Amino acid sequence: MSEKGLTTINLKKINRSKVYQYIYKNKQTSKQQIVQDLHMGLSTVSQNLNLLEEEGLIEKNGFFESTGGRKANAIQIVSNHKIAIGVGILKNMFHLTAVNLFGDALSTDTISLPYADTTDYYAKVMTYVKAFINSNHYTDEQILGISIATQGITSLDSTSVIYGNIMNNTGMNLDDFSRHIPYPCHLEHDSKSAAFLELWNHPELDSAIVILLNPNLGGAIITNRQIHQGHSMHSGTLEHICINPEGPLCYCGNRGCLETYCSANALEQSAGIPAKEFFSLLREKKSSQVTQIWEDFLNHLAFAMRNLNLIVDAPIIISGYLAPYFTREDIFYLLDHINAAAPFTLTKEQIIVGLHGQYTPAIGAALYYVDAYIRSV
Repeated sequence: MSEKGLTTINLKKINRSKVYQYIYKNKQTSKQQIVQDLHMGLSTVSQNLNLLEEEGLIEKNGFFESTGGRKANAIQIVSNHKIAIGVGILKNMFHLTAVNLFGDALSTDTISLPYADTTDYYAKVMTYVKAFINSNHYTDEQILGISIATQGITSLDSTSVIYGNIMNNTGMNLDDFSRHIPYPCHLEHDSKSAAFLELWNHPELDSAIVILLNPNLGGAIITNRQIHQGHSMHSGTLEHICINPEGPLCYCGNRGCLETYCSANALEQSAGIPAKEFFSLLREKKSSQVTQIWEDFLNHLAFAMRNLNLIVDAPIIISGYLAPYFTREDIFYLLDHINAAAPFTLTKEQIIVGLHGQYTPAIGAALYYVDAYIRSV
């Protein structure tokens, strides 16, 4: 093929991508607006819109108000054209979610299944995934892939777990899952998946610290809109910061790690009841013991946040299972205790509370495939 032919093909691909990306970014737009903002000819835009519509990537949905002439079609992407599945693996259960091209969680489920490093376990997880896909009536053509977030630090190539003391899943391999299902698969550390979701939800953020308040504590560092991995992939493991050398024994073998004070497991162990019951009692304000347990939790969290802010001068995001339980009063309590003895203070705008609770890692994992797809169009 001639150089001119190749150039023409490349130009067509570039224009197609520009039009799709513009529609995606603006959520809803008109043909004339695309022409105006992308400085493309009307025939070029029309040609690309027809092509994208034929491929099922975009659709017309109603009309814009008339400005004197014919009403313009409202054009938008087909958000369910592709679906990504996220799986959040925990010690005694796993979460499932289906995510569309805007990152919206369309469906979620939780399956009770204790982790075991056996072929039977991995096959069961994937059987549930297939049943989840079928129950939501997604076709094979819609599925971008299955992305798995697990408790455990993953290898640089995201194919295996290299440190998994919580679940005893060191050595867990991506192939353990992928061999049981006919879709692309990806493996990720749950804390890094949570951080990816927060990046997705906060495009204005350049840097941040993510504190994942799940059954086990997790964390991640974001700098320059990238999740910092580190030389050995353990950047952001703030759960193992020692805040009391004589404190409780952590699963890592050391004492007084932040995990033993600020995980959901630690809170439930102190209270002797599940988190849902604990917060119900707390908000009723009928138990001074429950109030004290929560204040102790917040005090330890504030201590960690104050010190982390000295290392990374950026907003702090409270994410994961416990995040939906935080109130405005809790945030101001944290701020008071952070700023009381800090050389550099935080404002209320610098503490962000995540929105997706226990499904955070699963949704963040699914976004791996959504992000890759959007970039590829």
